[in-house]
Amino acid sequence: MRFLAFLLLLYLFFVSIAMMGTAFKFFGRGFAETLLRTTSSPFLSLFVGILTTSLVQSSSTVTSIVVGIVAAGGITVEGAIPIIMGANIGTSITNTLVATGHIYNKDEFRRAFATSTVHDFFNVLAVIVLFPLQLTTDFLGKSSAYFADEFKGIGGLELVNPLQDIVKPAISMVVSLVGESGIILLLLSLLFLFLSLRYIVVNLKALVIGKIEAFFDKTLFKTGLRAFIVGIVLTVLVQSSSITTSLVVPLAGAGILTLNQIFPFTLGANIGTTITAMLAALVTGQVAAVTVAFAHLLFNVSGIAIFWPLKRIPIFLAETLARYSIRSKVIPFVYIAVVFFLFPLVLIYLME
Repeated sequence: MRFLAFLLLLYLFFVSIAMMGTAFKFFGRGFAETLLRTTSSPFLSLFVGILTTSLVQSSSTVTSIVVGIVAAGGITVEGAIPIIMGANIGTSITNTLVATGHIYNKDEFRRAFATSTVHDFFNVLAVIVLFPLQLTTDFLGKSSAYFADEFKGIGGLELVNPLQDIVKPAISMVVSLVGESGIILLLLSLLFLFLSLRYIVVNLKALVIGKIEAFFDKTLFKTGLRAFIVGIVLTVLVQSSSITTSLVVPLAGAGILTLNQIFPFTLGANIGTTITAMLAALVTGQVAAVTVAFAHLLFNVSGIAIFWPLKRIPIFLAETLARYSIRSKVIPFVYIAVVFFLFPLVLIYLME
């Protein structure tokens, strides 16, 4: 029953992405131009990505929305890439919040909070290094466009055409019921997107994590490469890096796993989470949307290539913050409020 529910939810997810594109087409050119102006500043786009993802606690949701808007022509690939970068930072709020559950035991909290914030620091450091490089060279736009064209050249997009045919009847039915109202269609598509992703994760968590939780010990994390692969596979299966990274926080708090063991697992989760945007892009059948999905993947790959060899930097920062945080219970909550909400909110206000 859970597997059938998963298939239905996956169908609803595909319908929501296709419906979003239809909604933006009904909005017309004026609305698209407004969106383009909103994302005309890469810095604004970056902080919009951080704040939005922090609020919904799901980079999968935000990147799927971005892919849908790009497919409809509402945002350019160049405007979408900074939002994707920001979403990578925002999504790490969930496991940081999970770590605060250990706050009443100093030793547990120190280990758990360091484990959760190493994800934050990796994503922030990746943005600090790669965002200026992206602004000056557009390396992500160019490389992802190349991969998207190659993917199209081997018939990748044509393979997804049956998916488009499957969702068309549902879109047509909804349009016939609500009319050609861009606002209603957009609201419905967002509702379907949130519901489908939410319950896809719930179902997959019950199907997958329950089966392997007993094996989450030092066998799976024996080597960095093995932990990295486990992070990718598990996150692809549950389509939520928030869940997989949050899952290891209690294990770190209990002293079962060390921060050095968990760090590569976190990097793998960052790769695995890009599958949602890729699925969303493929169902649109648009090269621009696939380009954004590849940009998300390549951004994470680039960050890993830089900071896995330099893992001492994010690990040191996470451990230092954790040591300060056990001195005062206020510090972790101030950190969460400032990094994920106040800082991006203030900068968005100043830049508008």
